[in-house]
Amino acid sequence: MSQGGPSEFKGSENEIELIGRKKETGGLMVKHRQSGNVLEIVDTFAEMFPMWAGRVLITADDEKWALTAARAATGFATSIIMSPAEAGIEGAVPPDETPDGRVGAIIQMYQRTRIELKSQMIARISQCILTCPTAAAFDGLPEAKRRLKVGRSLRLFGDGFQRKDEVKGRVIWRIPVMEGEFIVEDSFGAIQAVAGGNFLILAEDRRSGLKAAEEAVEAIQRKVKGVILSFPGGICRSGSKVGSLKYKLPASTNHPFCPTLKKVVQDSQLPDEVNAVYEIVINGMGLDCVRAAMSEGVKAVIKVPGVVKVSAVNFGGKLGPYKVYLKEIVSL
Repeated sequence: MSQGGPSEFKGSENEIELIGRKKETGGLMVKHRQSGNVLEIVDTFAEMFPMWAGRVLITADDEKWALTAARAATGFATSIIMSPAEAGIEGAVPPDETPDGRVGAIIQMYQRTRIELKSQMIARISQCILTCPTAAAFDGLPEAKRRLKVGRSLRLFGDGFQRKDEVKGRVIWRIPVMEGEFIVEDSFGAIQAVAGGNFLILAEDRRSGLKAAEEAVEAIQRKVKGVILSFPGGICRSGSKVGSLKYKLPASTNHPFCPTLKKVVQDSQLPDEVNAVYEIVINGMGLDCVRAAMSEGVKAVIKVPGVVKVSAVNFGGKLGPYKVYLKEIVSL
């Protein structure tokens, strides 16, 4: 391991110190000054790709029902590999920032094409927000040039009794329901966003790895706007690779990072001391917010004892046009 002084490395609020570089791999050896944990930041990058994204502002009478609608509308939406969409909760919105002056929650939905995105937005808003007590659905991308006629399609549920109106300059539909009215904006914006930001946490055991992953999720959700973590609790334990070694599948287990296969496969990427790996996957409204989320997440991981390495998933630059290098985001 070659040596490098702290002056070469900014770290996070001076909590992280560069103590050297691995000659064999070029990875950074870093130390968290407070916890004393030392780990390697692998010299690699996360590879990301564009997807069409919509953003829905859900409002309700109170936070309970806003979040209830948000959770329902983002169900079964972890990965486009098998789910009908990728979706997640971005965060809460205070009443003074919503069109109807009620508490709100922002969700994001992702699909490969605008047509598929529109279909998913119609399905999820109609089945999960329209049905939820007190909830309303407004566009979360009002400046977007591309528009999807989501509310205009949903208005037909009113069976001719629906009424067009305006709320704070937004064109909306008032659809009669048994509770009273469901309000939905006429059209929703769609943009090409960034999907697949990621990093891997390689830990000595499941307990330390999961602790680090939880710390990363908490830091991202607290510090970064415009992103979602679509997997359960923001954490994926079953990362995948493209294709399969044995079967005709679009994706299969990322075997080089499976601890139980360390002694079985020749291309294992895990040292003897690593016995658990977790992946944090990030989608966002743009590359900058995804990069910021990766940075905050990795910095939160470094302090957790038992974490041995931080790496990332890529496909040799063949899948997506966006790249984020780990050694760059750690020194932001």
